[in-house]
Formats: sequence, structure tokens, C-alpha cells
Amino acid sequence: MSDHRGLLEVVDLVKHFRTTGLFRTTASPVRAVDGVSFTIAQGETLGLVGESGCGKSTVGRTILRLEEPTGGSVQFEGHDIFSLTPSELRTLRRRMQIVFQDPYGSLNPRMRVGRAVAEGIEIHRLAPRAEIPERVGSLLAEVGLDPDAAERYPHEFSGGQRQRIGIARALAVEPVFLVCDEPVSSLDVSVQAQVVNLLAELQRARGLSLLFIAHDLAIVRQLAQRTLVMYLGRVVETAPTESLLATPRHPYTQALISAAPEPDPTVTRSRIVLGGEPPSPSAPPSGCAFHPRCFHPKKDTRCQRERPELRQVGDSAAACHHAE
Repeated sequence: MSDHRGLLEVVDLVKHFRTTGLFRTTASPVRAVDGVSFTIAQGETLGLVGESGCGKSTVGRTILRLEEPTGGSVQFEGHDIFSLTPSELRTLRRRMQIVFQDPYGSLNPRMRVGRAVAEGIEIHRLAPRAEIPERVGSLLAEVGLDPDAAERYPHEFSGGQRQRIGIARALAVEPVFLVCDEPVSSLDVSVQAQVVNLLAELQRARGLSLLFIAHDLAIVRQLAQRTLVMYLGRVVETAPTESLLATPRHPYTQALISAAPEPDPTVTRSRIVLGGEPPSPSAPPSGCAFHPRCFHPKKDTRCQRERPELRQVGDSAAACHHAE
């Protein structure tokens, strides 16, 4: 694949879930992801943000085929991910890895840390057996842990240390692309910054590409060159991160930014409180999905009737009829 198309190219990705009641499968699927497109270049970090339930984690899991897609295509290094056989996918999995949100749930509590980190090296036969302990120690040191940690169990570590172990395990197979699925949201604020700084260092040192999924724009700002904002399964705005934060075009983006913590105590920011609950992804509103909660002064009947597509407005592409 030529460089200008990027390392990863996602086109009209769709993932719907069938929900089952007590006696039958309901007619309306849950539209978790409903036509999402983006590219990620080699060495780039793309932020993916939105409130809980918007579909951002499902995007990450479907790209890696941890969830099977309903529609769309994903090209990674020229390979059509969705047409690969299980053996072909296993080979490619070396190149694309995931760091999960819950660092304890993603580690086997009965497996020593060294064994957990070594697993991928053994499966993909990346080193002679005699060299694996040294390789594991080197990976643990790279993520800021003592190599002696290899002999201990996950419960003996703090949440931040366990997340470092999860990162070491993902790096063990020498990937070029990482999906970071809210990797700091379960950590204390003081530890979050340490893990974000570690990911930034690793990205620079290894030339990694990252899809960084989060609900906190302040954290995304530290890592991502570009950011996508999702609402109810669709992208509602995308822009270079600094442009997005300086001049958000979509009302939902404006609300997200207003909710982010402000580290400077001298800055006062008016909080935008959205009315109502997010609509159900199994019964999205007509027109613009955000219109029932929208506070835009120009909101009109067109917003209720006609679904806006992403269109370029300045540095941003926004799915809003009144983005100007």
C-alpha cells in the first residue's frame, strides 16, 4: 500500500449486535458502529473519543477482528483484514496488538508475569527458548519495571504497574500498531500521566502507530496528532487535535471539551450540561442523532429530518448542518 493511504485504512466500518430477550431475538439490532472511516499513518497517534456507549471500543476490537464485522473494510499494510483466514490472521496479529482497559482482567492471575510476557514470543517463535528470559527482562525494563518482576504474580502489583505489564506483553511480539482501549481510565490521576508519558516514549522509540481510545480529551491532547469524536456509532467530527480543542465545530465536541478538567486554576470555563440521556443505539433518532440533546442556537427542523454527513469546515470535518 502506498504511504499516502496510511498504515491502516478503515472504510465504512459497521458492527451491529443482535439483542436477545427472554423468548426471542429483538428485531432492531444495536448499531454499535454505523459507518466509521479513517486512516492512520505510520508513526501517527489517532485519538478516538466519546462518552461511554458511543461505540469507540467496538471500533478498536472490530479492527483487530476480536469482534466480527457487520460491514465495511479494514486494510492494514495492504492486507484486507476481514478476508484473512485464521492462520493468516494469526500471522498478522504480530503486527497489531491491543492494550486493554482493565490491566488486571487482561492478565491471567495464576500466571507469573514473565510467563505472560513470554507467551507471544513463544507462540510466534521470535527467540530461541534460552534467550526468552533475557528478552522478557529487557521488555519489563523498557516499560519501567524491575526485570525481577518476571517471577511475581499480577496481584502483587499496583494498577499502574499491571498496565505496564500489559504494555510489555503487547510489545513482546514487536508490533507496529497498537490499539490502546482506554488504557488509563481505571488508574489514579497521578498514575495516568506516567502511563501516557510511557506510551509517548515507546511510540517515538519504536515508531509505533496508535489508535488511542479515551473519553478524556485532556489525555488525548498529550498523545494524538489527530482526533475523531464519536456519537452513537458515528464520527461527528475529526480534526488535528489542537484545532479541534481550539475551535470545535460540532456542539457535541463543544460539550465534551467543556467537561474536561482544566489544570489551570486561573482559567474559568463554562460547563455545557447536555439534557437527557444518550439515545439507544438500537433506536437512533431520525436526522441528526444528536438533535434531541443539541443546544445549537440554529437547530431547526432540518436537523430532525436530514442526517448530516461529514463535511470540511476549516481544519475540521464535522457532521453538523450548522458547523460554520
